[in-house]
Amino acid sequence: MQKKKILIAEDEMVLRFLLTETLEDEGYDIDEAEDGKLAMDSLKYGEYDLIILDYMMPEATGIEVCRWLRGEGSVNADKPVILLTAKAEEKDRELAMQVGVSKFISKPFSPMELVDIVHELTGGDAS
Repeated sequence: MQKKKILIAEDEMVLRFLLTETLEDEGYDIDEAEDGKLAMDSLKYGEYDLIILDYMMPEATGIEVCRWLRGEGSVNADKPVILLTAKAEEKDRELAMQVGVSKFISKPFSPMELVDIVHELTGGDAS
């Protein structure tokens, strides 16, 4: 069985590394993007089971990437999206839900909390 594939778009290198390591340890196949434009490029050409976007990224925010993704009609258009953010205001959460974000996780968060949510959104197993 093929591993579930996840795109992580996060401009903070240390956090991106931590997320990649954590999810690879759980058996997921990970692609990385360090800004919103690279995330969009990856989403155009790759197929993913789950997309993790940072809210504040160069080139395009996680919100902009998600809005584009939902309207783009690609193979990834209906895939679950997790938005990571240090902005925990209600208006940010509402905007995230409006553009089609599946889960909103406030930073700082525990890697195991993220793993639980990833399992939930991908049907529970990495393979």
